Formats: sequence, structure tokens, C-alpha cells
Amino acid sequence: MKSFFPKFLFLTAVFALLLVMLPALSAQNDSAFGGGISSRGDNLTVKIAVMGPGDELYFWWGHIALVIDDALAEQSKFYDYGVFTFDSENFYVNFAFGRLMYSSAVSPASSDYALYQYFNRDITLYTLDIPPAKRAIIRDYAVNSVLPENRLYRYHHFKKNCTGPILDVLDMATDGQFKKFYNAEPGRFTLRQHVRRHTWFSPFADWILNFLMGQDIDTPITVWQEMFVPSEIAKRICEFTYTDSRGVSRPLVSEVEEIWKSKGRIPVLDAPRMQWPRTLAFGLFVAVVLGALFYLQQKRPALGQVALGIVHSLFGIVFGVAGSVLFFMSFFTDHDYTYHNANLLFCNPLMLAAIPLGIMYAKSINYFRRLPVEFLLRLLWLFCALGIFASMLIKLLPQFWQNNLVDQLLMLPIALVLSLEPVGLKRILRRLLWRCWI
Repeated sequence: MKSFFPKFLFLTAVFALLLVMLPALSAQNDSAFGGGISSRGDNLTVKIAVMGPGDELYFWWGHIALVIDDALAEQSKFYDYGVFTFDSENFYVNFAFGRLMYSSAVSPASSDYALYQYFNRDITLYTLDIPPAKRAIIRDYAVNSVLPENRLYRYHHFKKNCTGPILDVLDMATDGQFKKFYNAEPGRFTLRQHVRRHTWFSPFADWILNFLMGQDIDTPITVWQEMFVPSEIAKRICEFTYTDSRGVSRPLVSEVEEIWKSKGRIPVLDAPRMQWPRTLAFGLFVAVVLGALFYLQQKRPALGQVALGIVHSLFGIVFGVAGSVLFFMSFFTDHDYTYHNANLLFCNPLMLAAIPLGIMYAKSINYFRRLPVEFLLRLLWLFCALGIFASMLIKLLPQFWQNNLVDQLLMLPIALVLSLEPVGLKRILRRLLWRCWI
């Protein structure tokens, strides 16, 4: 009995010591096998990383990611929800039909910071002021989101891009208060205006992108919908306050840290500017050049005829291909933001007819051979001009409103000159009247 009692005391002391050490051992095990997972989240810091625009077109709207620092594991992880690769199976087919798949991925934050710095893109971190329990929930969400069965999603430029999971995180962090507030708040601009804030510096890209997008992106939207742009999320989280579980109002962001500031990059506009004066000026310039070519045809018929024929064909390539792409995207793809596009009234696959007609015009050996071709070309461009006027008139009805003045004013001067140039038109009319008389 005497020998048993000291052993009992010793075992009791060891058992009590194990009970005391168990939480620490559990935390170490979680760190070793679960990437620094802590049930409470005291060791976690949740940040939103916002990256500025890049050089490539698909990076012009910037990027956003979730960063989770784990002090216990001494790790900082970068959760990226906008990963894609050109080498993926059927990439270009899926892109053409609006079925592009994006992926989620996780990597060490330091390597991502270095990569964005290398490409001279802004990097700003926004630390979220949320309780430890919320940090743990967001960590679990992030870990789950990059699992093979969860990481793929179908991309949509306005509705489901890299910002989607970040908005889910922000709503999760505030118990739904973030979405509830901003989903009822009117937005500053339309979706198209936000696009143009980022494309203004490139005339061709600005024109073609907005030409392809229809009237559905010209309707009023909420601030929640505006946050398809990463910089809009940065703007809103800095001004947002929420009520925590104790009823205390607190700012969502506790710290803003600028990791890298880009150098020499063209800025994003705070507000969209009017683009139609620039486009109209270019359209008028082209119209003047066309007038000069018609004058050249009067003075030197052979040279002017060849020059005008080539110009007709070139315009057929530019506007015919653009119209064909628009027709395809509007009726045969899942690019829903190209639907209901009034630009099809004046720029459509019919414009491709200018290509062979222009070649025939240039090769005509005399005026009588050229006359029917010239008549068809003038008729084609007249239909284009009338389509532009029709697309302007239907804007009087609110349900057909589309902010496409840039597209209309680019093509209208060109179509009017090519269809109604007076000297050649008089010759055609005289010839037609003479034939009718005979």
C-alpha cells in the first residue's frame, strides 16, 4: 500500500500536466499538419490585396486577392481567384463561346508580391478589423475554396470574376451587413462607364470593346454591382463601418499598407470622359480623305478608281468582320453582355459584301462596267447610314437606350460620303434615268 500511493500521486501529476499541455500540443499539430490552423483565429490576420492594372488587356481592370497571415505557423498565404491559362483544354473555343473557366489557387504571399512588383503593378493591402472567430471562418472558407473539387468556376466579366469570392468574404465578415448596405446603394456609374474608365487611353480597344457590348450594361446599377472592379472594393471597404456582435460600430479596415507603387503607368480615370468627340473627329477626318479620293477619281479616273475600290474593301474588312463577330456573340454565345445590341442595325455581316464589291470596283475596265458595282456599294453604305439614324431614333424609347454614340459617330460620316458623294451620285442617277427612259 505504501509503494502504491507515491506511484498514484506521480501518475496523477503526469495526467494533470498532459491536460495542461494538450491545447498547446493540439495547436502545434494543427500547425504542422493543417497549415497553421487554429480553432479560434487569434493568430490570424485577414487582408484584402488589391493590385492595379497591368499591361495586357485582360489586366486593365486590376486584380484582387485574399491574404491570410498566420503568426503561429509563420506563414502568409495568397488566395487568388482569377487564375487561368492559355494552355488549358479548349481555351480559345471556351473563350469564344463565353464558357471560360477560371480557377482558384493558393501560394506564398511573398512570391505573389514579388511577381506583381516585377510587372510594375500597384499592390495595396487592407487589413480587416474583424474578431478572431470571423478570421477562423474566413480561413476555413479560403482553404475549402482551393480544393480541387471547388476551385473551378465559369468566368463572367461583370458577374463572376476575381472579386466574387472577396465580396463573399466581406459579407461573411460583417454578418451580411456589407452586401445589405451596398446592394441598396445606387452606383456612381453604369457598367459601361466603369469599363471606359479603364480603356480610355486606347482608342481601338475602347471602340471595339464597347462596340461589342449591348444596352444591358447601360442600365443603372448598385454599388454592389460596381464592385466587379477591384478598385471599387478598395474604395468601399475603407469607408464602411459595421456593427459587431456586441453592438459596437467599428471600421471594417484597420490598416492600409502600400506594398508597391507603380511607376509611369497610365492612370485609371476617376470618372469616365466623353469619347464621342474623339471618335467623331476621326470619322470626319476619314470622310475628308474619302472626299479627296473622289476628287482624285475625277482628275485621274484610273488611279482614283483603284484607290476607292481598295478603300471600300478595307472598310468591308474592318466593319464587316466587327459586325460578324458581334452577330456571332449576340446570337450564338453565352456572352450575355453583348445581347440586345443596336449596333447590329448598321454594322453586321452584310458589310462583308463591300470586300468583293470593292475589288470589282477597282478592277472595272470602264465606267459602264463600274456603274452597277458602284450602285451596289452606294446602296450598301446608304443602308448603313439609315441604320445609324434608326439606332438613334429608337433611343427615344427608354427600353432601347444604348450608350453607343461613339460607334454611330465613327461610321456615320464615312457612310454618308460613300453613299451620297454628289458628283458620282448624279452620274448614276442620270444613267439610271436614261436607261429607264429607253
